[in-house]
Amino acid sequence: MLRAALTPRLMGLFVLMVVLVVAFVLLGIWQLDVARSAGHATANHQMQDRPVTAITSVMQPAESFPSNGSLRPVRATGHYDGALQELVAGRTLDGHNGFWVLTPLVVDGNGARLPVVRGFVADPTHVPAPLTGSRQVTVTGALAPGESPATGSYPSGQIGAINLAVLANTWGGTVYNAFVFATDESPSATAAPVATFPPPQPGGGGFHLLNAGYAVQWWAFACFAVYVWVRMVRDEYAAEEAGRAAELPSGPVADNGEGTDGEQTAAASVETKDRQ
Repeated sequence: MLRAALTPRLMGLFVLMVVLVVAFVLLGIWQLDVARSAGHATANHQMQDRPVTAITSVMQPAESFPSNGSLRPVRATGHYDGALQELVAGRTLDGHNGFWVLTPLVVDGNGARLPVVRGFVADPTHVPAPLTGSRQVTVTGALAPGESPATGSYPSGQIGAINLAVLANTWGGTVYNAFVFATDESPSATAAPVATFPPPQPGGGGFHLLNAGYAVQWWAFACFAVYVWVRMVRDEYAAEEAGRAAELPSGPVADNGEGTDGEQTAAASVETKDRQ
């Protein structure tokens, strides 16, 4: 079969098959990426379309973080306690290293502290307190669960992670078991050099089924191209075998009436005896 596959015609078709398989596989990968991107876009749209809900309707102070609360849009009204402001080290924004500015918001009605990431700074030496001071402010943002404890030591006024248990011990009083990435303040309480830090994008998002189907279709085309070439090789090999079989004698040699040498000698001996 290998000899059949090495014929010029099938070798040319083999090169064509390889080109098609590579093209089909790459097209499938492209469609898979499109499916992922479409899935993420759908998840983002669904996240953005969720209505903004008062924090008191989503969870109560010291309650466990809700199962559907990650990045949920929430609104809280109260006043910032700038004296307890912390800088969360080891953060990046647009490729720049820096700190999150974390300030507790004392929520109206229950007096619990809600940690709010007001923004990002690169220089920890000059971070202004909230402009509103102790005046009332309404914060809108994305809800997030607390982070795992950080290792190592940090200078005064800095922490390595938003660990809510640590913050409860540091700030005292009741602390929400969540924090908020602020996207809006009314009135504005944050100004330069504090830059707005966008909430993280939702993970996962699944696949867009239509594009995922297109990816599978392209890969099926690649498999079919391989199958067609293998089938052509097998057909060529079968044709060669049939040709060889046709060239071989298919039965006994026909008798031409002359007989073999042994038969002719025996006949001559019998004829001589008869004459004697």
